[in-house]
Amino acid sequence: MRRAIISSDDFGLSVEVNEAIEIAHRKGVLSTASLMMAGPAVEDAIERAKRLPTLKVGLHLVVIEGPCVLPPARIPLLVSPEGQFPSDQLTLGINYFFRPDVRRQLAAEIEAQFAAFTRTGLTLDHANAHKHMHLHPTVGRMMINIGKCYGLRAVRVPLEPPEPLMAAGTYVDTLGDAALRRWTGLLRHQARSAGLVTNDWCFGIAWTGHMTADRVAALAAHLPDGVSEIYFHPATKKNALLQKLMPTYDHEGELAALCSPGFRAGLEDLHTQLIGWNNVV
Repeated sequence: MRRAIISSDDFGLSVEVNEAIEIAHRKGVLSTASLMMAGPAVEDAIERAKRLPTLKVGLHLVVIEGPCVLPPARIPLLVSPEGQFPSDQLTLGINYFFRPDVRRQLAAEIEAQFAAFTRTGLTLDHANAHKHMHLHPTVGRMMINIGKCYGLRAVRVPLEPPEPLMAAGTYVDTLGDAALRRWTGLLRHQARSAGLVTNDWCFGIAWTGHMTADRVAALAAHLPDGVSEIYFHPATKKNALLQKLMPTYDHEGELAALCSPGFRAGLEDLHTQLIGWNNVV
């Protein structure tokens, strides 16, 4: 059986992202969004989520290239005085793994983000991390262990199989892609050992920012059996922040893809069941 969770990251990053998520849920196939608790437009996102009771919302944990929840003075080893995590994934990865003082501050910030989500009054549907940083063993372990205390039961595993992408369009598999697929096994083991559920497959990695209508319609016709999460980065338009963070992303094209008849038809043609994380067992 083919089942699909259609989701969006970066809920709360900007009003333009929030608008797109609402449109894609009302008029398209989007069922799920991941909320950035310190995003510049998080209050707008929370208000929209409460108006959309059928939109499932989870935590988009930020521990790289984004704002923190705690006061910067509480976590000076993690963020700048302005409260921003750096973008250097290698340095962060080393510090998160080897430095106990950094890990203590990291745990405090992760707990603060889950606590902030709880205070919204929304039901925690799932969790994942910005830039897939929960693939880091320390971040993944903390997200799972702390998250369980806040009701977490589902985690994204970013395992993207190459065969559907090759069948759906131009894609060249690389050694780096193969290594990433193997590395996801650790996160899946961490999640399942903790009693959490995961997706089988994930799409939106190789084509990130460019999940266009044509591509996703073709992908829908080649989804593998099991539970696939297909995630997007939609926005109604590109503002200055989106231009700075994701200059090459086609945000408006991804919104169009979520609302495209071809994507919906492709899913229906193979009798793909659209589900939420609460349906994953």
